[in-house]
Amino acid sequence: MGAILPVFPLGTVLFPGLVLPLHIFEERYRTLVRDLVATTTDEPHEFGVVTLRHGSEVLSGEGDDERPDGPPVAVEQLYDVGCTAELRQVTELPDGRFDIVTVGRRRFRVLSIAADTLPYLTAEVEWLPDEEPDDPTARLLAPRVLAAFRTYLDLLRPDSEVLDQVPDDPTVLSHLVAATAQLTIDERQELLAAPDTAVRLRSELRLLNREAGLLARVRAVPVPLSDLARPVSPN
Repeated sequence: MGAILPVFPLGTVLFPGLVLPLHIFEERYRTLVRDLVATTTDEPHEFGVVTLRHGSEVLSGEGDDERPDGPPVAVEQLYDVGCTAELRQVTELPDGRFDIVTVGRRRFRVLSIAADTLPYLTAEVEWLPDEEPDDPTARLLAPRVLAAFRTYLDLLRPDSEVLDQVPDDPTVLSHLVAATAQLTIDERQELLAAPDTAVRLRSELRLLNREAGLLARVRAVPVPLSDLARPVSPN
C-alpha cells in the first residue's frame, strides 16, 4: 500500500524547489492548513499538488465561502504525477482565511483517491525516486539547455530577471526551465513526470529550440493563450 497524502487539485504544475504562494479560502482547505500546522512530527508539513486535466473544474469555484462543496474529484480528472508543497509560511487572516507560501519538495504518482474520511481530498500515492544529482549526461546537457533558455527568454521578454542567478545543479535548472517557459499544461506535466534529469533536459532542449524558432519568425507566443499554463489559483 502506498502513502496517504492530502492533495490539492490546482490548475498549475508545481516542480520541486519552486515557490507556490496560495490564498486559502475554502473551508475544507482551511482545515487542511490547520491540520498541517498542528502536526507535531519532525517531518516537513506538506500536501500534494496535483494538476487538474483540461476541462475539469476545481472542487468548487471562487466566490462565496458559504456555497455547498463541489462534487468529488475522480482520479481520472487528475494528472497522475504531482509534487508535494511544503509549508514555509502561514498567515491566518482575521476571517479565518490563510495566505501561505509553499515550496515544491518531492514528486509522487497518484494511485487512487483515498476513502472520503476527511473534509479535504486525500490520495494513495507512491513516491517517485530521487533523481541522480551527478548524472554525467545531465551535466553535459545542462549548458546547452541554459544557452537555449537564454535565447528563448531574450526573444520572449528581454528584461527577464529569471537567470540573474543560474543554478549549478542540472536538476534544479531543469525544474526552473519547466516552470518558467510558456508551455502547455500537458508539456509541463510530461516534464514533471520525466524519469530523470537527462530525459527532462533533452525534452526541454527540443521545446526551447521549437519555441525560439517560432518566436523569431512571428514575434508572438506560438500557442493559444487558453492552452498555456494557467496562473496560480487563489485557492
